[in-house]
Amino acid sequence: MSSFGRMLGVLRGGARLMRRGPQRIMTRKGSGEPHIVPQYRQYPQVTKKQKFEAELISSVMWFWILWHFWHDSDAVMGHFPWPDASQWTDEELGISPDDEE
Repeated sequence: MSSFGRMLGVLRGGARLMRRGPQRIMTRKGSGEPHIVPQYRQYPQVTKKQKFEAELISSVMWFWILWHFWHDSDAVMGHFPWPDASQWTDEELGISPDDEE
């Protein structure tokens, strides 16, 4: 199909939309529960159930993290012995000798 044919198809589609006129917009609510309308620049309305669920989920998350950190800390800290920094030389640390000016 040529570019002129594609352009003609687009123009026909646009003309059909213009002839149809304004359509009625319907809003549907997915459940029987009350719908909370968003409010501009205001805090959302949080129900007691939502607050309880959020606190429950966050407490389970922190329990999981702290439990595994306590019982398997090598996963976070590493599986190797920590180096003893007191055994390092001045050259390894990048410190110049005292007699150098």
